[in-house]
Amino acid sequence: MADLVTWLEAGTAAAGVGGLGYAKVRAPRVYWSLVGLPVTWSRFTFTYRDTMEVCGLTVQPSGFRAFVKRNLARSEVRPVPPKVRRVSPTSVGLRVTLRLPAGLEPADIGASCERLRHAWGVRSVTVAETKPGYVELRMTGYDVLRRVRLPRTARPRDLVVPVALRENGTVFERDYRKIPHALTLGANQSGKSMYQRNLIKGLAQLPVGLIGIDCKRGVEQGRYAPRLSALATDPQSAGRLIDALVAEMEDRFDLLALHGVSDLWELPDKVRPVPLVVLIDEVAELFWVTSKKDEPARDQTVMQLVRLGQMARAVGIYLEVCGQRFGSDLGRGATALRAQLTGRVVHRVNDKQTAEMGLGDIAPDAVMAVTGIAPNRPGVAVAGDTSGGWSRIRTPEITPAHAAAVCRQFAHLTPALPFLAPFRPVGQITAPPMPTVPPLAQPQPVTE
Repeated sequence: MADLVTWLEAGTAAAGVGGLGYAKVRAPRVYWSLVGLPVTWSRFTFTYRDTMEVCGLTVQPSGFRAFVKRNLARSEVRPVPPKVRRVSPTSVGLRVTLRLPAGLEPADIGASCERLRHAWGVRSVTVAETKPGYVELRMTGYDVLRRVRLPRTARPRDLVVPVALRENGTVFERDYRKIPHALTLGANQSGKSMYQRNLIKGLAQLPVGLIGIDCKRGVEQGRYAPRLSALATDPQSAGRLIDALVAEMEDRFDLLALHGVSDLWELPDKVRPVPLVVLIDEVAELFWVTSKKDEPARDQTVMQLVRLGQMARAVGIYLEVCGQRFGSDLGRGATALRAQLTGRVVHRVNDKQTAEMGLGDIAPDAVMAVTGIAPNRPGVAVAGDTSGGWSRIRTPEITPAHAAAVCRQFAHLTPALPFLAPFRPVGQITAPPMPTVPPLAQPQPVTE
C-alpha cells in the first residue's frame, strides 16, 4: 500500500510538472498566471531598491530626510529610488506606477529598460509617462508576439482599424483621425504585405472609399477589386488617378468654405463626403523612370502626391504608403513626401540606412530595434510616431484568400463616386488563358 501511495504521489508530481511545461509552450497566459507572475512579483519586491541603485536610478536624499535617518532612526542614509505607488498584475505581465523623486525624469528610466529587464527576468520593460512626476513601468512576462491573436473585442470602428499586437499585449490600432498618413517599409518576406492585408481587411468593413495604386499590374491589390472604388495598375494610370484625387480635394475645400468650417468632420452628415483611403503598394514605382521624356510626368505625379500629403487630411483623404525603401535616392520630392507621413511602421530591412529613413527622424532609439528583427519572425515590426514613442508589433497571419473574401462580403459598402468611375475595377483580375500549343504530329486516318 505504501508503494502504491508513493507511486501516486510521484505520478501526480510528474503530471503537474508536465502540465506546467505544456502550458508554458501552448498556453503562456496560464503559465504566467500560475508561475511567472508570483515569481516575478516576488523578485521585483525583494530586489527593487538594490536594482534601482545599481542602475543609477536613485538620487541623494534631502537634508531633512538624511537628518531624520541619521539621528532619529539611527539607520544608514541611502540614495532614494522612485517610490512604488501601485503594482497591478495583467494577463501578460506587470504594471508598476512610480513616483519620481526630484532629479529624475522619465528618460532616465527609459534608458535603463534593458538593464531592468534582465534584472527582473521579464521579456520586456517599457516606460510611459502618465502625468507629471509619475511613470508606469510596463513589464511583459513572456513573448506575446510568438503567436499573435487579436482579442475578439478588437473590431474596426469609425476610422480606427486594429491591425497588430504590441509586445506589451495591447492592440496596435491604425487611427486615421489621429494619424492621417503613414509609411510602411520592409524588405521582401518581412511581413509588409501581411500588414497591408490586415489593414485592407479592417478597412473593408468600414464605410470608406478604398483606392488602390499597385504598379505591379495589380498582382497584390487586384484580388480586392470588389471593395475598391478605384485601382491603378501602372504609373500612367496612377498619375491620372492622383490628379483626379487632387481635383476632388479642391472641390471638398470649396465645400468646407461654403459651410464655413475647416474640417470634413464638422460638416453635417447629409452633405459630408465619404472618407477616402489611398493605398500605395510600392511607392518607388511612381518615382522611377526609364527615359528623360518620362520625367515631367513623374514630377507631376510626385508633386500632386506631396499636395495630398500636405492638405488632404482636412477633407478626409488619407495616404497609406508602402515600399521597400524610401529616401532621397528615389528622386526629387521623396523627402518632402516622407515628411508628411506621420505614422511609421518598419519591418525587417536589409540595411540600417532604410531603418533610419523610416524612424531616424522621429524615433532614433527605434533604429537599433529594427535592425535586430530576426529573419524567421515575419510580421514583426517597429511602429513609431512623431511623439518619439515606439513599440514592437506583429500582425496576425491571414491568407490573401481570406482578405479577398472579406472584401467580397462587404462589397456593398463600396461608395459610388462619379469622379472615380474611369478607374473603377471591373472585377477580380484573372490570369489570361494559356495559348494553345499545336500537336507535334498530325493525326492520320486509319486505312486498310
